[in-house]
Amino acid sequence: MSDTVVQIVRRVLLPVSVLFGVMVLLGVLVTRVFARTWPFTMEDAVNRELAADRTGEWNNVSLVFSTLASTQMIVVVTVLVALALRLWLKRWREPLFLCAAVTAQALVFLLTTLAIDRRRPAVEHMDVSPPTSSFPSGHTSAAVALYVGIAVLMALRARRTGAKVAWWTLLLMVPLGVALTRMYRGMHHPSDVVASFLNGGTCVAIMARAVLDRGVRWGRAKLPTGRRPAMSTPS
Repeated sequence: MSDTVVQIVRRVLLPVSVLFGVMVLLGVLVTRVFARTWPFTMEDAVNRELAADRTGEWNNVSLVFSTLASTQMIVVVTVLVALALRLWLKRWREPLFLCAAVTAQALVFLLTTLAIDRRRPAVEHMDVSPPTSSFPSGHTSAAVALYVGIAVLMALRARRTGAKVAWWTLLLMVPLGVALTRMYRGMHHPSDVVASFLNGGTCVAIMARAVLDRGVRWGRAKLPTGRRPAMSTPS
């Protein structure tokens, strides 16, 4: 087995598989084992309170954040940012990291919804309910992977602490806003969005370790230019 395949299995496939198992376990705990235990018994009250406080202005704000994390927008932003990174940095490492993080979270999300069947909150839904389970939130998970992934890249490039803090603050506002608005619009329970932060954030960490870590050896090391391997002399 080549070094590249070994690294893919160890640093990508295995960690993502473990994450999927953890997400399913959390789903079972939330929907079956602890469904009638505090704080999960308070989730319906939270959703009702958010629905009761809806206003025209907040409806518009929630639509903006929800749209930022829609499937179409996530795909478009991921592709555009990946292309911009490739043109700016003249390498594939950063674009690959971002695309891999977004793809991994989507895969874990979809497989988890197949294993966990949870109904949407018992309030008026402001969006058309997708056929997937309420657990976890696909919008929130995608927003975390994409915008936190971008924050990681921008913070790594920034030289000043103030710039790093600014990037993190600005880009973290998007997934936080998405999480709140998905509950506000009656599409997810609080535990759905909390689990999605785990999914998206872990996928970013996995891909950062696999792709951004320059100490990882992918394939055989190349010899410096002009040097050739020593040949043994027959005795």
